[in-house]
Amino acid sequence: MAGEQTSVSIEAAALEAAAAPLLDKLVADGVAGKLAAQDATIWGADAEPEASIRLSWTSLHRSSRPLIGEIEALRTELRSEGVDRVVLAGMGGSSLAPEVITGTEGVALTVLDTTDPGQVADALAGDLERTVLVVSSKSGTTVETDSHRRVFTAAFADAGIDAARRIVVVTDPGSPLAALGQAEGYRMVFLADPHVGGRYSALTAFGLVPAGLAGADVARLLDQAAGVADALAADSADNPALRLAAALGAAHGDGAEKVVLADTGSGIAGLGDWAEQLIAESTGKRGTGLLPVVVEGPDATGFADAGPDATPIAIGAPTAAAKVAVTGPLGAQFLLWEYAVAITGRLLAINPFDQPDVEAAKRAARSLLDDPAALRGGAEPSAVFGTVEVYASTGTSGGSLSDVLREFLGTTPEGGYLAVQAYLDRLDDASAALLRPELAKRSGRQTTFGWGPRFLHSTGQYHKGGHPNGAFLQITGAAETDLAVPDRPYTLGTLQLAQALGDGQVLAGHGRPVLRLHLTDRVAGLAELMRAVQDITS
Repeated sequence: MAGEQTSVSIEAAALEAAAAPLLDKLVADGVAGKLAAQDATIWGADAEPEASIRLSWTSLHRSSRPLIGEIEALRTELRSEGVDRVVLAGMGGSSLAPEVITGTEGVALTVLDTTDPGQVADALAGDLERTVLVVSSKSGTTVETDSHRRVFTAAFADAGIDAARRIVVVTDPGSPLAALGQAEGYRMVFLADPHVGGRYSALTAFGLVPAGLAGADVARLLDQAAGVADALAADSADNPALRLAAALGAAHGDGAEKVVLADTGSGIAGLGDWAEQLIAESTGKRGTGLLPVVVEGPDATGFADAGPDATPIAIGAPTAAAKVAVTGPLGAQFLLWEYAVAITGRLLAINPFDQPDVEAAKRAARSLLDDPAALRGGAEPSAVFGTVEVYASTGTSGGSLSDVLREFLGTTPEGGYLAVQAYLDRLDDASAALLRPELAKRSGRQTTFGWGPRFLHSTGQYHKGGHPNGAFLQITGAAETDLAVPDRPYTLGTLQLAQALGDGQVLAGHGRPVLRLHLTDRVAGLAELMRAVQDITS
């Protein structure tokens, strides 16, 4: 892997000057040493109760060592039975780190962090005779993950396979999933450290078990974290976590409330997607925070031309556009970013370990699932353009889809951002991600892209709790086929739509502009939508 040395360089002289007094104060206050010692008082009295049960991640490079042998033993046992295909059912912190780990090492892992019936059907179509399902949920009640478990259990049974022998659980002690795993006799139940929050769990069983079963070298990952641990605990101006936190805090204080992340040859696959959750959920609350914007590369719109409201950060080698560059191997970067973001919470005067606004969208989705008439028989589209139906939180006057989009982009306030949210199949409908740079060019705003409902476990907290200046473009689509969820009164397609509509309702209730475009034919609709975006003129 490129960049074995771990470092943070502040490339912009003005930012380095602004960060210097914050860095000096963090060193003088002994913040790094206190964090390494798991001192829960760092973020103030209000945060102390939560922080006191969320700091074990600082020592995972040591405490997770016993997992290495357990994972390898299970992997060897499964391989001896011809089981070498790993499917992970998990959301947010339960899926993002394993996907980065396996992607970086080039080993196969099928990740299900979706309710799209097509994407789940594709995973089911794999060779079940060779498949083990890792069901990963901290709470043990995650609706998406429970739905995957039910669907795969039925599929295993239909194929004449003992489902219990093919299901591995990762969860917290005492969770409903832990109890179910014991009652059903699942192949293995891994109990994670309950004193680690989901977005800080990369080096717990949540990150290591699925990645290790897939063939990743998780011992090396812990070695990489251990190699930087002392530097991160040092109360020194050379501490890379303190340097990154000071830069983030200084930039935010100067109005740069967005962090634009681009890979610049790090050798790490998708670290920005993992950091996105860490940054957004940890800082986006009480009307403040840092919005992570993951872009396609150092020349992407929003990075090379970032304005005063954004800080471009290179993951890898410094570039001309980057104000900060972060280098290091994956295990070290996990720990570095966790330290830095937690310390940034102190600088922003927020609790980096809670997520007070996440539950609202879940409640709204559950309410819609309980009222199928409201879900399926809701408002009529305000306009239809070919295979694209338009549903807007406010009226639209456009005579074309381009007009509708132009009008919507105009609702994004100066200094605000646009969030594109695609409730689609992130494999078969991958071209939807091309909308991000196109809309960024035409809106002149920092633009994020998220796959739904995956982003609800990531940037969804910031959307409701962070700076109140976002506009939200939802894209939903008709599914060619749907999948029933065994012993539940809904299908995956119904759940996916409920999650989109529920989050849209919550956003609109916060006064955020929301435009939903429903594709009655996904292939044709995405093509029409892209043409409409490209036809937008100022």
